Amino acid sequence: MKKSLVCYLLSLVLLLSCSFNVMVFAEDEPATDNKLEITAKSAILIEPTTGKILYEKNAHEKLRPASITKIMTLLLMYEALENGKIGWEDEVVVSEHASSFGGSTVFLETNEVQPVKELAKGIAVASGNDAAVAMAEYVAGTEGEFVNMMNAKAKELGMNDTNFANACGLDADGHLTSAYDVAVMSKELITKYPQVYDLTNIWMDTIKHQRKDGEEISELTSTNKLLKMYEYATGLKTGSTSLAKYCLSGTANKDGLDLIAVVMATPDHKKRFSEVREMLNYGFANCKMFKDTIKDKALSNIPVKKGTLENIDCVGAKDFNCVLDSKEQQEVTNEIQVPEFVEAPIAKGDKVGEIIYRCGDKEVGRVDLLAKDEVPKATLGFYVGKIFGMFFR
Repeated sequence: MKKSLVCYLLSLVLLLSCSFNVMVFAEDEPATDNKLEITAKSAILIEPTTGKILYEKNAHEKLRPASITKIMTLLLMYEALENGKIGWEDEVVVSEHASSFGGSTVFLETNEVQPVKELAKGIAVASGNDAAVAMAEYVAGTEGEFVNMMNAKAKELGMNDTNFANACGLDADGHLTSAYDVAVMSKELITKYPQVYDLTNIWMDTIKHQRKDGEEISELTSTNKLLKMYEYATGLKTGSTSLAKYCLSGTANKDGLDLIAVVMATPDHKKRFSEVREMLNYGFANCKMFKDTIKDKALSNIPVKKGTLENIDCVGAKDFNCVLDSKEQQEVTNEIQVPEFVEAPIAKGDKVGEIIYRCGDKEVGRVDLLAKDEVPKATLGFYVGKIFGMFFR
């Protein structure tokens, strides 16, 4: 009797292991505005989380960037820190080449020793050309090799209007970028390394030098007057030369909404701050952010066929963010779309569905839903073991 029961159950297993058919249920144009009276030759306003353009003027015109070049220098510095190539407490010996730079400096001398963290402060706060070149040499060996890294990173980020010729931004043949590309590298810096705000929020500080005749202290004052002019300002970097005129990549946060405003070739130093402030005010007045924190959060459960598990959880691939018109009254809704079932094998992280967001009838974005766990394909041995476990435990 027991033998007959086992034979029957094995036949049932073979039937279950037959193939099944899987039934799967099946950007806005960048906003621009001409009402702002911006005298800068080139300008752009973006929301960094989504990359949405809120305003632009000649955003792809290639211009001299002056010291906003140092945004890329800081970005590569943070990457080197993250990768363990350098450390905050590492001591950097300043070369004759680095100490020879004029313009904005933090008064470094040849063979002076400074920690990486002090050079970073000199770059971000006082826009020190000598500090930027010393950092470049420490990260890459030479400034020239660091410039190669800058251009490689620019290419990686899709900064197609950009070519760097040095690490500090002094005028040089072919050293060009655009407001659009400055926004791109600013976005990369603040979203990937938000700790940069610990530096860019500094208004005044000091740097110590060990000279032959004793310790000397240099006062550092931020070149970014936006920090004092605008209560929501968080950074980021100024730049000016006789040829570049006045440039600024300004960042700000209000009510959870971050914005980046870039101006290039502004006619005077006051205008760059007032026009960035005007752009930021425009953005905050006309936009609001919708956020849904769903990354790695279980959002649905899907039946599994021919697998070692009966069901699998699906999780959001990333958090969802979108920028809406501040006058928008309709709520953002979402719809989870998943198949009736999925068939094993399933790898952890496989796409198994998506969540669609709408504001009224308008779709505003989608996020993939991923398998939370791996589900191997069930073998004949798995079914036999399961059945014997049921009847002979």
